[in-house]
Amino acid sequence: MYFLIRVAYDGSKYYGFQRLKENNSVQKSIEDALTIINKKRVVVKGAGRTDRGVHALDQCVSFKLDVSINEEGLRKALNSLIGPYIYVKSVEIVDSSFHARFSVDKKMYLYKINLGEYNPLLSDYVYQCKYKLDIDKMKKVAKKYIGIHDFSNFVSGERESNECIIYDITFEKKGDILEIRFLGKSFYRYMVRNLVGMMIEVSRGKEDISKVETMLNAKKDLPSITAPACGLYLEKVFY
Repeated sequence: MYFLIRVAYDGSKYYGFQRLKENNSVQKSIEDALTIINKKRVVVKGAGRTDRGVHALDQCVSFKLDVSINEEGLRKALNSLIGPYIYVKSVEIVDSSFHARFSVDKKMYLYKINLGEYNPLLSDYVYQCKYKLDIDKMKKVAKKYIGIHDFSNFVSGERESNECIIYDITFEKKGDILEIRFLGKSFYRYMVRNLVGMMIEVSRGKEDISKVETMLNAKKDLPSITAPACGLYLEKVFY
């Protein structure tokens, strides 16, 4: 049977999603639990590889099991084995052709910034910015990102193409917390954090907005500013 699970996790407790040889990861924790249930090694596929310190509210994971088990039984069994920093929200039976990563239609990422007084209880869950930010300037930068662009100057790693599409970027202030949401087809490593980093640099007057246009139209030769991992969440995956 083939399954899709939607999970939330506290990224501050793991060395990222992807399985590592030595350090604890979200993928390893899920695979170890599924292997106990399946009584045979299970390998899972995630919708995205969140980095160390990055959280998820709706990471999606697909896999195959040899044992017969219903959706609710699997959800309860997994949650009894992987808590307390990973939680399986839902389980769905899917077709054998389904792939958590390659079947994705859109993803939404959320970035949180504390604009108020430093709060030690939030240190792992928001970027506690020490600068006074001009949100209107940040919105102007965000408009430059929307559409199809070559994001080579905003990503890490090598691939054939860094071209992708961002459909929308929205801003919402909840008390002292600024929430920025990015909706797009795909996002590469450090991309959202670098996009936020440039917003902040322009907002505080360290960079001119014209540099954003230059970075979007040039190959990878301009350094980007990376916002901290603690403020980033994979909020929703759409299929």
